[in-house]
Formats: sequence, C-alpha cells, structure tokens
Amino acid sequence: MKTTLIREIAARVVARQNCINSGNTEWQHKHEEELQQLQEELPSGSGVDSGMQIDLDKSSQNKIVIHCGYHHMNDGGYYDGWTHHDIIVTPDLLFGFNLRITGPNRNDIKDYLHEIVSSDLQKEYDTTPHHGTASELEVVLK
Repeated sequence: MKTTLIREIAARVVARQNCINSGNTEWQHKHEEELQQLQEELPSGSGVDSGMQIDLDKSSQNKIVIHCGYHHMNDGGYYDGWTHHDIIVTPDLLFGFNLRITGPNRNDIKDYLHEIVSSDLQKEYDTTPHHGTASELEVVLK
C-alpha cells in the first residue's frame, strides 16, 4: 500500500498510542521499530549531521514533532556551531500539512529546513515491506 511519509508517520504514532492505551506491548514495540525506520527517511547530512528524531511523547494524530540540529559553516568553509530546531507538522485541509520551525534563523536556515523536510514528508512511501499488513494496521488503529 502506498501513502506519503508524513501520513505513515502519523498513522504509526496513533497506532503506537492506541497500543499503549490498551496495553498491547507487542504491537507497541512493532510500531516503535517502524517509526525508527521512518525516521531514517527524514533528511540527514548536508548540515543535518545528527539526523532528525521524531518525538513520540509530543506527537499525536494532529501534530508531529521532529527534533534536529543544524551544523553551520562560516564563509571559510569551517564548521562554526550548531542551532537546534523543532519542526512541528500540523494538518492543513488545503495543502496537506503546515510546518513550523522553532529555534534561531541563523543564515536563513529555517527556509532551507522547511524546503528539505517538506519535500521528504511528501515522498511516496510503500508500507508493504514493513511490519504488519495494511489490514493489521487498520485493526490496531481502530
């Protein structure tokens, strides 16, 4: 089954929370493993040198929170510090989702982060080779 990366992340966050609420630790761990795999699909490298992490405690079906750091370079090409950001993804009826990026806007980094994260979250994602079938996921979501 094909979907977008952000929809799969949201579905797994909700399914994980439903498993926590019902005490289903087996499927909770499966969803957490899948979320780790989904996290690997988020931008990494080119300044996002420590990758991006989905905050499972702050995320819900109406908000996904992603943490990242950006390793800045100076004009001489040397690394000269980090900025830390939260990327908050919320639904939008017209455009699919909105991104809000916290933290300092050093070197207009928020525009760059918006561009790369937005692009990756809209990527097509195939759920079939991962934990559980679509019908199993639907059962857990209910």
